[in-house]
Amino acid sequence: MKLGIIGGSGIYQLEGLTHIEALKVETPFGAPSDELVRGELGRREVVFLPRHGKGHRLLPAEINHRANIFAFKQLGIERIVSVSAVGSLREHLRPRDIVLPSQYYDRTKRSAEQTFFGRGLVAHVAFAEPICSELRAVLFRELQTVLAQRHATKVQVHNGGTYVCMEGPAFSTRAESNSYRQLGGDVIGMTSLPEAKLCREAEICYAAMAMVTDYDCWREGEEHVTVEMIIANLVANSALAKDVLTHLIAKLPETRTCTCGTALKDAILTACNAIPETIKTTLKPIIGKYVD
Repeated sequence: MKLGIIGGSGIYQLEGLTHIEALKVETPFGAPSDELVRGELGRREVVFLPRHGKGHRLLPAEINHRANIFAFKQLGIERIVSVSAVGSLREHLRPRDIVLPSQYYDRTKRSAEQTFFGRGLVAHVAFAEPICSELRAVLFRELQTVLAQRHATKVQVHNGGTYVCMEGPAFSTRAESNSYRQLGGDVIGMTSLPEAKLCREAEICYAAMAMVTDYDCWREGEEHVTVEMIIANLVANSALAKDVLTHLIAKLPETRTCTCGTALKDAILTACNAIPETIKTTLKPIIGKYVD
């Protein structure tokens, strides 16, 4: 069992890894955000990638999500947990709280960059439940365990919620923020949805750990969100996130019982003999077991 970890703002490395190896992975979709770091943690293999690159060099819209997820697939990763900063759209979701999203609302405009398919191969994966419930359940349990050990009574974990994914890089206007609240959004961020979509196509289990840093800008009387505010809260929560990931690795079951690993079983619509050979070769790590 191998676990992939995508670190967001404030988490650019993962301490505690042994037998570390930095990997420059080439993909048909270009270069990932940075080198992937492979190592061992709790006697299990872990592959870590900083989503924005070391030193936080990449804007959300500049992240090559296809290359990132494809690189994990090439390395045999079956589960990915991502950590990211989000703004809260609800009074009860306070800064420093942690939300494990169960749904998404897409406000991005880059749909072509959120799929491996096209160019002669049509596939439509089911996405009604975009998060792996099995992985999210283990993550929730380990978050509660770590918080209890730390006596962190002020930090709450919320199991479920809708993540609104916008492009940025500017934060929301107040009108936008209020409209997302009316649409049922709980938190807002700029990066998680493309990862969830691509992981489903790649048959990788995916769960997100959304670290609340602010109240966006909807809350009257609340200080407007700033980068300084976000980083301050992220630094405070980064140690907690890393602690949770260490516990999670040890508790994950060796085999998967969810349906993520067969997401493409009935999703490919193009006849096998009609798929261009170049696409068959390019996407072999993803479609190889279904297409000769």
